[in-house]
Amino acid sequence: MTDVFSRRPPLVIKILSALKILTMNPQKPHATHVAIRDDIILGAGSLEELKGWGDYELDTQFADKVLMPGLVEGHCHLQEGALWSHTYVGFFDRMSPEGDMQAGCKNLDAVLSKLAAAEAKLDDPDDPLPAWSLDPIYFDNQRVDRAQLDTISTTRPIGIMHASGHIMNVNSKALELAGLMKLGINHEGVPLGNDGLPTGELKGPDVMSPVSIHVGFDRDMLACDEQGMWRFGKLCVRAGVTTATDLAARLPEDAVTLMHKVTGNTAYPARIVPLRFHHGVSPEDLIKHVEALAPLSTEKLRLGRIKIVVDGSIQGFSARLRAPGYYNGAPNGLWYIAPEQLAYILETSLAKGIQVHCHTNGDEATQLVIDTMRKALRKTPSSDHRFTLQHCQLADTAQFRQIKELGLCVNLFANHHHYWGDQHYELTVGPERAERMNAAGTAAGLGVPFGIHSDAPITPLGPLFTGWCAMNRKTASGRTLGEAEKITLDQALYAITLGAAYTLHMDGEVGSIEAGKRADFAVLEDDPEEMGVERLKDTRVWGTVLGGKPFAAANV
Repeated sequence: MTDVFSRRPPLVIKILSALKILTMNPQKPHATHVAIRDDIILGAGSLEELKGWGDYELDTQFADKVLMPGLVEGHCHLQEGALWSHTYVGFFDRMSPEGDMQAGCKNLDAVLSKLAAAEAKLDDPDDPLPAWSLDPIYFDNQRVDRAQLDTISTTRPIGIMHASGHIMNVNSKALELAGLMKLGINHEGVPLGNDGLPTGELKGPDVMSPVSIHVGFDRDMLACDEQGMWRFGKLCVRAGVTTATDLAARLPEDAVTLMHKVTGNTAYPARIVPLRFHHGVSPEDLIKHVEALAPLSTEKLRLGRIKIVVDGSIQGFSARLRAPGYYNGAPNGLWYIAPEQLAYILETSLAKGIQVHCHTNGDEATQLVIDTMRKALRKTPSSDHRFTLQHCQLADTAQFRQIKELGLCVNLFANHHHYWGDQHYELTVGPERAERMNAAGTAAGLGVPFGIHSDAPITPLGPLFTGWCAMNRKTASGRTLGEAEKITLDQALYAITLGAAYTLHMDGEVGSIEAGKRADFAVLEDDPEEMGVERLKDTRVWGTVLGGKPFAAANV
């Protein structure tokens, strides 16, 4: 019988030299060279050790750089690329995919002024005005209503997506086009004013989706167009990311075709892992859709997973909290799925080997998933399901023990400490619970598999910054929230590489630099071990290598 390998043309072995290589492989944590053939790593070590692979080409382009495994962002959205076509009205300064810094809006007047300037540039009087990243909690929770947006225009629809992604503010014209500018609406996601009409604030996908098509989010709000996917790829290169999720996608046929087209281009710089969002489809059809998607996976597009959103946003007061509830006395938040539907999806997915990720911000939502998962595992035991709780922000130690017992993973929203920590301390959950939010220290101590994430576009894509957040737990004002929940540098670097890869069932091929894994690297100008706990966020990124192909941030 002829050896199949003997029929293949010989592949060139390339050995990359670096100032330092952080492998995330405990057997050989540091190296100076890595050998690759095609897109696979042959090994990491010294040049002398790697010569044994045979004839090679020595590539010294990274001789003065530091290599890490390509960073893995286990919770973000391709939408981050598409949104940059709209007006940014977030509070913090933010860099665009092209490297331009957009100034933040520090008060509501600045938001309205920026919208007015954007409106003046529109030629067609019927064109909508979409904007994104509004968060009234930075303005002493001063709410935005349709009357304020009507001062910008009463004839063109205006829609502003909140930073959380769970709330949208629209003007009267947008409500009119969606058939919502009327009396008698009875929906917990549509607050009413004293006149009995909607205020223009819409909470949750049920009410946001019908309006979004009129305000410039004319595609599925969770989807991304071709230009947006390429712009998202630029953000990945700038952040050192080689594997990224699209953690809530509806994945209709045209969207999957687009994803195949873009990721199939050799110039596209990232592996994308989209998860099918549960909303808008029956649980039975959801399972069928995901089963049909799985065989369409490629090396750069991984399909066949499910995302369930159980509740809303803490800073948007739409997350489900256990007693004692919201610190400022706000009513409890929204459920985004019925318990019976959650049970069906978890049980059926376990039986069929489909991985499920569940968004739970509030601790009441987390407990619902824990209790439902316990029942599901009694029916269909599984030793390596890796179902993951995304965000899991308010879980306490008792819940983490249950999470460990059930074999669940968590992916914690470490960036929240910086962006909303002060508001959580003073307004949403109060000092005590703010100290325990995103409890990476507890997860590490109990041995719960965990990653940390940005949830881009909610906060900017950047795992090195996310690692800094998890280690330091500093708010924007400089307050430290949760000294006991800080993690070490080693734990932070693990969480943004192998930890995140583990939650995606991809730790066997990405997340570390070792033999047999894909040649995906983050190329850094600085050494994260030298930058340390205090300066990790300032580590400069040269770019990435995906499957052996380099991508320089300066060139994307």
